[in-house]
Amino acid sequence: MRDALDNPFNPGSDVIPAVWAGRTSQLSDWRDVLRPRRIAGLYERGRTILGEPGLGKSTLVRRIAKDAAAAGDWVTDQLRVPSGADPLKLVASALLKLADAAGLPASREHRIADALSRVQAVAVSGVGLTLRDREGPEPHSALTDLLVEIGTAAARRGDVMVLIHIDEVQNITDGEALSQLLIALGDAIIHEITVDVPGGRIKRNLPIAVYLTGLPDFEDMAKARKVATFARRFKTETLEPLSDDDLSAALQEFVLQGWEVSDGAGGTVRIHMEQKAATAIVDLCRGEPFLFQLAGEQAWYADTTQTITVDDVRRGWRTARREATAHIERILDRLPGREKQFVEAMAALPPQERTLSRIAEAMGLSKATDAGTTSQRLDRERGIIDRGRLYTFRHRALEAYLTSDWPEV
Repeated sequence: MRDALDNPFNPGSDVIPAVWAGRTSQLSDWRDVLRPRRIAGLYERGRTILGEPGLGKSTLVRRIAKDAAAAGDWVTDQLRVPSGADPLKLVASALLKLADAAGLPASREHRIADALSRVQAVAVSGVGLTLRDREGPEPHSALTDLLVEIGTAAARRGDVMVLIHIDEVQNITDGEALSQLLIALGDAIIHEITVDVPGGRIKRNLPIAVYLTGLPDFEDMAKARKVATFARRFKTETLEPLSDDDLSAALQEFVLQGWEVSDGAGGTVRIHMEQKAATAIVDLCRGEPFLFQLAGEQAWYADTTQTITVDDVRRGWRTARREATAHIERILDRLPGREKQFVEAMAALPPQERTLSRIAEAMGLSKATDAGTTSQRLDRERGIIDRGRLYTFRHRALEAYLTSDWPEV
């Protein structure tokens, strides 16, 4: 009954798991703020969702995109930017698909035909596009023009959103490409059209929503490239680990009524979970969505009975422990040298002694202010620590790895 076909846990990257935990504020932001405001023609910034690996950034926006598509919105695929790739070509190809969904290729208007033609050229040549023997806009202008046409078609429908999701944005290392991409998207977000309403004419924004997802490094890159429109036109949020309450709530269905699966004979059965087993999974993953899915997956595979026991969780974790450890090591290893030194020094101190001055001393620095910038980055940009009179870890799995508190069973 508990086999690979029925397992509702999935630690795979970008996969929307059946057992969903937390992120209610971000889902509510889409459902209750961003979508209704943009459909109503009101201005609302794009969203940039950043965070360390394993926190579910891409999965979150894939969930939003799935809900949007189910509501009839026009949604791009998850546009993952490979390292060194031209993001303009990627977005141009996606916009051509959206234009087809909006019925724009069938239009005989010269303006729309020209926009399609120019974006087709961008899809081929990308940021290196040159329009010889005739005047024409920069690639970002061509993208903006087509996106405006798509948004205008959606506005005429009255109940349709255009949603664009660009993932792994930290891989856009070309400054010109990054600038042109953010300007194109930002210009479309603020674009206004004039519409007729009872009693006159008004201006409204287009029903276009843009999500950017990636590692925390992206915000520094955008600032370093001095892309002025980024800070004004995109609202940035750094994801943190989930709370234990969020994770416990996700497992309540198992504990109370059981998770329904096929019995292999045309009927269904319910897989239950002991309360102690649910508590053990929550304790093991320390707020990490990836580790939560990993612990659940291996507990499911640990036996075939209709009840997941605490022993199943322990046996499963022994199988998963190597992968879990490697996941945390990757997070630690990608930190710049000074930041890695800071968290290691902080973890080595007793919790009641984790002040900035003591951490700086443990790092071999002469004064606390020498570690101030590093601590700010670990707090504001990465969401790994919380600063205060005493410094604490927000990333509890990283803290556990760096101390003797790392789960062993």
